[in-house]
Amino acid sequence: MGQLRVEKVQEFIKQEASKIILNELKDPRIGFVTVTQVEATGDLHSAKIYVSLMGSDEQKASTWAGLQKAQGYIRSEIGKRIRLRFTPELSFELDESLDYSVKIQELLIKIKEEEANQ
Repeated sequence: MGQLRVEKVQEFIKQEASKIILNELKDPRIGFVTVTQVEATGDLHSAKIYVSLMGSDEQKASTWAGLQKAQGYIRSEIGKRIRLRFTPELSFELDESLDYSVKIQELLIKIKEEEANQ
């Protein structure tokens, strides 16, 4: 299977998963979620959906639990919208790169403040 096809499917899953999470999930546990990336296997049998979660640790845990529960629904909805012989198995992974960036930014600001006070 061509790499271009895999990339198109990954982008499609990213867009559709984002729409479904944002507009269709009715679970009150699910807070602010951003789908950052999708990695599908070359044979398109499975795909990892990377998500960034916002909020307190409690809110993130609640959102994560809601996403895990909605996994089957999201897969079936994507299956209805995608033109493939089968729908990839989906799994969610936390993308903590945004949290990491925020921490780095906070450290840089702290260093600047300390240098200014010396």
